Amino acid sequence: MKFFFSEETSFHIDSFEDCINAGNSAFESYPRQCRDIDGRLFVEHIGNEIEKADFIRIYSPRPNEIIRSPLVVEGEARGTWFFEASFPVILTDWDGKIIAEHYATAQGNWMTEDFVPFEAVIEFEKPEYGRNGTLILKKDNPSGLSENDDTLEIPVLFF
Repeated sequence: MKFFFSEETSFHIDSFEDCINAGNSAFESYPRQCRDIDGRLFVEHIGNEIEKADFIRIYSPRPNEIIRSPLVVEGEARGTWFFEASFPVILTDWDGKIIAEHYATAQGNWMTEDFVPFEAVIEFEKPEYGRNGTLILKKDNPSGLSENDDTLEIPVLFF
């Protein structure tokens, strides 16, 4: 645990956000990184976007983007991510409480193993508490078998 003190403020540096708020710079990398004055490296939380890039890609919103309602979600996913041309999209608050649910729909032929563009529009009310949330894009799984489950989780910030 490290504290940064200045004449005006003090910071407890224990995360990427704390490191930036303490006045340190972010490295131009993806995900962004920040090094504090003691040389500790903190990496920005971007969800599991990199791990899922071979299956699903999100163009909007980007990780840690400030969102408002209605939220337009756009990207592309392998046809195997869809069932009947759609898949579930869930928005949660900082505590994991679901604040909105909807479906993304394929914008092309989804009966393929190639990438297919998708879009969803989600209306929601801003949570009363907390600024952070998570956008969850779930692989549709009509079989119900847990081995066929998959998700892309993107951290978002509420306006």
